[in-house]
Amino acid sequence: MTRALLEKYNVPGPRYTSYPTVPYWERHPSTEEWIGSLRESLLVSERAAMYIHIPFCESLCTYCGCNNRITRNRSVGMPYVMTLLKEFSLYRDALGLKGKIPLGELHLGGGTPTFLAPEELSILLKGILEHCERVSDHEFSIEVDPRVTSTAHLATLREFGFRRISLGIQDFDPKVQEMVHRIQSVEQVEQVTTTARKLGFDSVNYDLIYGLPFQTVASVEGTIKAISSLRPDRIAFYSYAHVPWIRAGQRRFTELDLPDGEEKRRLYERGRELLEQEGYVEIGMDHFALKTDSLYTSTVTGGLHRNFMGYTSRNVNPILALGVSAIGDAWTAFAQNEKLLETYCERVEKGEIPLSRGHMLDPEDLVLRKHILNLMTRMETSWEDSAMRTPYLESVPARLCELEKDGLLRVSGNHCQVLEAGRPFLRNICMAFDARLDRKAPGTRLFSSTV
Repeated sequence: MTRALLEKYNVPGPRYTSYPTVPYWERHPSTEEWIGSLRESLLVSERAAMYIHIPFCESLCTYCGCNNRITRNRSVGMPYVMTLLKEFSLYRDALGLKGKIPLGELHLGGGTPTFLAPEELSILLKGILEHCERVSDHEFSIEVDPRVTSTAHLATLREFGFRRISLGIQDFDPKVQEMVHRIQSVEQVEQVTTTARKLGFDSVNYDLIYGLPFQTVASVEGTIKAISSLRPDRIAFYSYAHVPWIRAGQRRFTELDLPDGEEKRRLYERGRELLEQEGYVEIGMDHFALKTDSLYTSTVTGGLHRNFMGYTSRNVNPILALGVSAIGDAWTAFAQNEKLLETYCERVEKGEIPLSRGHMLDPEDLVLRKHILNLMTRMETSWEDSAMRTPYLESVPARLCELEKDGLLRVSGNHCQVLEAGRPFLRNICMAFDARLDRKAPGTRLFSSTV
């Protein structure tokens, strides 16, 4: 990859975990419209997904872009659990469901879900699952912090059917860990991994980040060497998103402390090379999996999906989201809860479904969402079929022309295929299909750099 291409395409752009992207949501649904969209999706779906957001963390990781609340006060856990259960009750009443929700996926994210004590997790999960019917191939997963996750946590989760965990690692280099305020040892990660597998967890994911302050090729090599013997089933190797205008914690360091565009890409290329040597296959964008993992299998069968939680092995919709700032997806609509913890809790206590914003997708949105999803999961898309066409697509080939000249993709009629050289620029390619971004460029910087 040449420096010229990196400089040319390293521009601010969305990560496309949704379309339209959150800054371009404009047709906010009322509570009634959102419930109606959920109900309609549930009627035609064989299974639903649920995301539960736990915002609490003991300390702030300065790279983090998630909605969190930093505290060491463990007494906040149980009141929050009861608020989550009340919110779920509000949804059940509003939806008027006669039977249990057919649950295909359940994911606990954060924050740090294992901030909650095992007893609190048990109360939460029992309160949720007694109103759900677990489908035969259900997948329950959770994000865990190796520094605070105990054997009791893992045993409780396994009791309720969890089989996949995701461990936040980022980098093992002491200098990098000190700057991003995420100090943890290889031994802590190994202990949680080994214990989880002994208890019956059959998929372990590690999150790594490239582009962190003071990170070098040597630190990436050291980190991947350290984890290779543990053989996680999946690895998310994310690009660090530097957005200090949004996340104050990132102001601890400046752009001068970060690897520049070419050096940052070198970190990824070296990491990918080492992972491939260890038998991992690149999945979509920034993800890797062993061939024994369902994420790899889904790329072969065509089932790979991408949503607010990243890549998943299948499309389970709707997504009912509980907790502060959590985002739900009914395919034709998005809805996000209040982002301030106190406001979220107050509204639930008043008996209100605590929506703060969302978006009702129009016909053009629905078509373009499919194309961007295809590119993100299959590296190609086609609008030969009338159901995949919308007037905006007439302008897309011209927008792809420069990318094609640079050898990043191939356009043939109404078909676009991303070439191997184009993988690092996948976000740029998707931007050509983003009608809302094209029509209204942001007045201020909203997105991290694409490369």
